[in-house]
Amino acid sequence: MKSLKKKRRIQIIIAATVALVLAVGLIGYGFRDGINLYRSPSQMAGNPPEAGEVFRLGGLVEDGTLKRGDGETVSFSVTDGGASVPVRFTGVLPDLFAEGQGMIGTGRMEGDTFIASEILAKHDENYMPREVIDSLKEQGVYEEPNS
Repeated sequence: MKSLKKKRRIQIIIAATVALVLAVGLIGYGFRDGINLYRSPSQMAGNPPEAGEVFRLGGLVEDGTLKRGDGETVSFSVTDGGASVPVRFTGVLPDLFAEGQGMIGTGRMEGDTFIASEILAKHDENYMPREVIDSLKEQGVYEEPNS
């Protein structure tokens, strides 16, 4: 009788282990394209991304670089005060997108240009994404707004 309980216990432990490994594998498979690392222009200058890597680029839209092309194509540069990266985006920009304002774009590098598939802009006068603030502080160009 005791050996039957022991066998059943071992079977339950093995089944639970298989279920756990399967669950971890499915979670990893689901996240494989969903995790986008954030990079600032200075981080990209020091450590360029791999070819085809999808990531997020953030900083301030550099003054005087916003150019509208044919149709919905827009090009501009993003800076954190230490480095600048040219960006090209085809689509409708957020209403609050403007030069000198914070933004984060998701996309990949093609040559020296960041090709954005999505652009996020700040949503009010005082908000800027935390990652952008941190990278601007590292470069010494961010000042806290007066509340």
